[in-house]
Amino acid sequence: MAPDSKSAPLQHQEEEEQQPEDLDTLSHNPSAPPDELFDISTTVDPSYVISLIRKLLPANGSNNPNYRGDVSCGPVQGLNVDDMEKSALTRSGVPPPSTDTSESMEINVPVGEEAWEEYGCILWDLSASKTHAELMVQNLVLEVLLANLMVSQSVRTTEIGLGIIGNLACHEVPMKHIVSTNGLIEFIVDQMFLDDAQCLCEVCRLLTVGLQSSEGVTWAEALQSEHYLTHILWIAENSLNTQLIEKSAELLLAIIESSQDVMHILLPPLMKLGLASLLINLLDIETSKLMSERAPERYPILDVVLRAIEALSVIDDHSQDICLDKDLFQLVCALLKFPDKVEVANSCVTAVVLVANILSDVPTLASELSHDMLFLQGLLDVFPFTSDDSEARSALWNIIARLLVRLPENEMSSSTIQQYVLVLVSKSDVIEDDLLDCQLGGLGLKARTTALRRIISILNQWTASKDYAKENENNINIDRLLDCCCKHSEDVPSTVSHDMDLKE
Repeated sequence: MAPDSKSAPLQHQEEEEQQPEDLDTLSHNPSAPPDELFDISTTVDPSYVISLIRKLLPANGSNNPNYRGDVSCGPVQGLNVDDMEKSALTRSGVPPPSTDTSESMEINVPVGEEAWEEYGCILWDLSASKTHAELMVQNLVLEVLLANLMVSQSVRTTEIGLGIIGNLACHEVPMKHIVSTNGLIEFIVDQMFLDDAQCLCEVCRLLTVGLQSSEGVTWAEALQSEHYLTHILWIAENSLNTQLIEKSAELLLAIIESSQDVMHILLPPLMKLGLASLLINLLDIETSKLMSERAPERYPILDVVLRAIEALSVIDDHSQDICLDKDLFQLVCALLKFPDKVEVANSCVTAVVLVANILSDVPTLASELSHDMLFLQGLLDVFPFTSDDSEARSALWNIIARLLVRLPENEMSSSTIQQYVLVLVSKSDVIEDDLLDCQLGGLGLKARTTALRRIISILNQWTASKDYAKENENNINIDRLLDCCCKHSEDVPSTVSHDMDLKE
């Protein structure tokens, strides 16, 4: 996961001139193509980074009525500010500040809230860099941030602090510092009960990164209380902020897709608390909004929720909660019939894999879809979006094969055959493109072969009918599709049964 980055414009021209480079450009502009890169160093002077950390030093926490002395924050607690500065600077080889009284007093006077936010946003940007992130943790930025967070009454300060830590967590060495900073993970987990959406977004992002890291078990153990897990589900279900819904869904997805050790700690209690039902309810909401509002800002939520459901559908101990839910099956089928798939292409690809997994567990559901022409057409519409996804392509052919093998061969009425022919011919271009470009193996190849042979059978029945003999402008396309399918179904292993399995 790429580190997030936020910045605020500097307010004083002289401060901008002190910066060694344009920090907004560093954090927000995309990298130049390889042939346009030049050998220009973009490293920020370490002393500048350290000076920013020093400017974030809090006032004496013991004099603050909001100071939580019961939470240890490592070197900050009980450490004089001057000692802390000198310790940090000495680690980096940068000389400590002058002992001149006037200069020392200027340095040690805490900055105002507005200035703190300004300097914090610069560090937020810089923390996206591995080099800068490692320099920061070596110079006690975590201790400084934790000390501020424990006494802060500003939600913006809290958001910035959590955002910086979230970026630091994306790097291996800083992550180890985060885990080893006494009380920090516990404090972060407690922030889930804040009532500010942006702060909660940063908490969810931080937890997501933590659970996906090599230190995931430590984060999972801190999060495993039912008190916390229930609140995560509550946030996902009740938030009206689209970004927070997305971030909380990403956190749930991270748990489902995490290592076995992390999943063993968190997934069983979440399932008991209703994770599957929550995800299906979220899918229902997002699908309904897609059909009615077409709000692009909600498309990422739909994608993440579908990915979480699909990930659950292949976990042996929990797949039944997904695959046996008829409401879910109807929702994903409705999504695949959605005409404007370009807007939600990734979601449709995930939906195809999910349907294939469901049919693998409950193969009888294929009979309900075998005569649904809109569903078949919707499936074929997804082919162009799967060109770089062999799993999704295999899933598509798997579903098509399951549907077609349930058609009564040589017993279909002429009108039924015609309906299938019209759908197949209308999508002949995408079928041919996939056959030409797609190299499948294993189950995907077997499923495709089964589907092709059934398509050939349907087309042959139509070409032998009296209706085909009549003048028909589609005859050329029918013949071309038939020829293409025959060519790609030759010399292929035996077909698969009705119960072919996509899941591994």
